[in-house]
Amino acid sequence: MPPTDTRYRIRVRMTPRAIDEPHRVSSPLELLFDLTFVVAVAAATGQFAHDVIDGHALAGLAPFLQVFFAVWWAWMNFTWFASSYDTDDVAYRLLTMVQMGGVLVLAAGVPAAADRSDYGAVTLGYIIMRSALVAQWLRAGVEDSAGRRTALRYAGGISVLQAGWILRLVLAETGNLPSPAQVPSFIGLAVLELAVPRWAERTTPTNWHPHHIAERYGLFTLIIFGESVLATSNGVDRALEAAELSGPLVIIAVSGLVLLFALWWLYFLPPAGEGLGDRRHRSYLWGYGHYGIFASLAALGAGLKVAVEQTGHDLNATPLAVCYAVAIPAATFVISHWLVHTPLFAEPVIHPAAALSAATAVLLLPLAAPRTGVAAVIAAIAGVCALMTAVTILPKAGRTRFHKISPVGPRRSAGEHYNPDRFNGTGV
Repeated sequence: MPPTDTRYRIRVRMTPRAIDEPHRVSSPLELLFDLTFVVAVAAATGQFAHDVIDGHALAGLAPFLQVFFAVWWAWMNFTWFASSYDTDDVAYRLLTMVQMGGVLVLAAGVPAAADRSDYGAVTLGYIIMRSALVAQWLRAGVEDSAGRRTALRYAGGISVLQAGWILRLVLAETGNLPSPAQVPSFIGLAVLELAVPRWAERTTPTNWHPHHIAERYGLFTLIIFGESVLATSNGVDRALEAAELSGPLVIIAVSGLVLLFALWWLYFLPPAGEGLGDRRHRSYLWGYGHYGIFASLAALGAGLKVAVEQTGHDLNATPLAVCYAVAIPAATFVISHWLVHTPLFAEPVIHPAAALSAATAVLLLPLAAPRTGVAAVIAAIAGVCALMTAVTILPKAGRTRFHKISPVGPRRSAGEHYNPDRFNGTGV
């Protein structure tokens, strides 16, 4: 009898996966997909750190946010599509590989985008990723009759916008798009990109799995936390190349670790999978709001790298600028986390007073940098965030179940794969 496991199938029909599928976890392909985005996140973070070091933080902010939008949006669209239509067959894997190639092209173009406002490679990489996703949606439209209209709307909307990105690039390269219009044109196209899912799913919503989505976002958050740790470690190496181990270097390195740990604890405190399952209509706010969480974490890694590195080098950036390179991302993370998770639960994860007070204190602390030095300010920022996390955790210590990356229950064994024929795609 021929094997029925999808691992041995050359071709399977693309039908919606059940939204109540038990023990749904990330596939090895999704994990590999995430790892390619490590390169893009590292490129954007490293370039922004370089801009801060040179004293051009404000000038480098727009390219950083634009590149990070491309990275985040391409990752996010694939993640939600995979939650609905992952077949894990040959065609699906090959199209996913094309998207991974696109993100590597995008990452290679980050320095040119930041230094010369040359978005050619970034745009090319983005279009490669989006074109592969269009092919996935077209396949879903052909094979899933119930969701055909939604799938074709996705494919059409994404395709039209790729033409818009190409037109923007051509106009910029030929000098027909003046510099003052480049950022507004980017914002306009980005807003239209954000509108495509809402428009496409007005007909028939896709069957995304709440615990799977929460796990995917949690794993990407961990990747960016890891990038922040790596960036800080690289900053320590650079500082030690120029000088011996010093008190400020130790204080900043330890404070950076405490800060990242406090924010990590805070992020994984709420059971996002349960919240998404109970309030599926809030998924847009939750999913889109993670741009602030992801971008702030990446920027925080850049800021910590600069803060550590300045202990052994003379930088063009002032102590005030270095401290704000850490304070602004930390405060943005706190507010974004509060805004994103509050709508999912009857009881707020973070008390509004705690979130707003901590963010305000963090943003005021850098003003003391000219008198106290960078190390003292970074330590104080870490202390405020750690205190806020403790205040959030302690009242719930006896009744809080910490959020886990994977759904509660036994995982599938290494040889057990999902069989789409077992479900009719109708959800609950």
